[in-house]
Amino acid sequence: MTIREKTEELELAVFSPYAAFSRYSRGREVEEEACDIRTVFQRDRDRILHSKSFRRLKQKTQVFLIPEGDHYRTRLTHTLEVAQLSRTIAKALRLNEDLADAIALGHDLGHTPFGHAGERALAAVCPYGFAHFEQSVRVVELLEKGGEGLNLTWEVRDGIRNHRTSGTPHTLEGQIVRYCDKIAYINHDIDDAERAGILQEEDIPEESRRIMGETTRMRLNTLIHDVVEHSEGRGAIVMSDRMESAMKYLRAFMFRHVYSNEAAKGEEDKAIRMIQELYRYYNEYPEQLPEEYRFLKQEKGEPQERVVCDYIAGMTDSYAIHKYKELFVPESWQR
Repeated sequence: MTIREKTEELELAVFSPYAAFSRYSRGREVEEEACDIRTVFQRDRDRILHSKSFRRLKQKTQVFLIPEGDHYRTRLTHTLEVAQLSRTIAKALRLNEDLADAIALGHDLGHTPFGHAGERALAAVCPYGFAHFEQSVRVVELLEKGGEGLNLTWEVRDGIRNHRTSGTPHTLEGQIVRYCDKIAYINHDIDDAERAGILQEEDIPEESRRIMGETTRMRLNTLIHDVVEHSEGRGAIVMSDRMESAMKYLRAFMFRHVYSNEAAKGEEDKAIRMIQELYRYYNEYPEQLPEEYRFLKQEKGEPQERVVCDYIAGMTDSYAIHKYKELFVPESWQR
């Protein structure tokens, strides 16, 4: 019996009956020989972790555009925080921690430079629309490995596609990531907003602090415990009505006071214009696209507008700025 087979046997013996068992995965689009050490979900996690798209997350905006300071979240640190929270809940509920980890690590691979501003910019100009959760699936199914994709399991791709608020993941592990994404960004964006001087702890609604706690650490602890307590032994991942309402209220508060705050978003209009100018340029001059993207158009038959979105969405903040300067700003003006 291989190490992988022993791990699969252990899952069957220890996991909750509601878990997604590695042995019974719906599999990959292209069948592969099984690994003798790792389960299918462990392999998926490793493929995501070693992908180029994952590495680029370290230079992509979470909330604050090009912040001055070393401790603000990026898309990468947000992803790692979602993964940590997801593993905690999955382990507590005896669900498949490896699956939850893989979904969490891959859930934002398709995010654009400059956060949701970049997403809105591409959605406004691309005739096919643009949504980061769909782009994340496109990254793992097609864009990685020179147009081959990562060939991930159905369960991981389903969790990535459905991590948004309106999504309906088919596994409990996917449902965990869906909750943890919101839990992470609401609380960690509060932390960043306080660091930026936009918020003070006393500005947070009193009802939210009374129900969830007076600090980021306390709120995270309260929310995680609530999910575990109300999901244990059930075929769904849920919060108590009281805690869910409190989190939604706090999320609405953040949209009013932080996500639309001038200090956090004051440069967004510039970022949107930059992204859209790049989009127009590469549609006019598609021969200027890197070879791997020209390959998608010429050999894979992908629409040009979609391929241009793929290229721009994959850029980091700094690379998008560099390409914009290179294409539109005279060299003598850049000194």
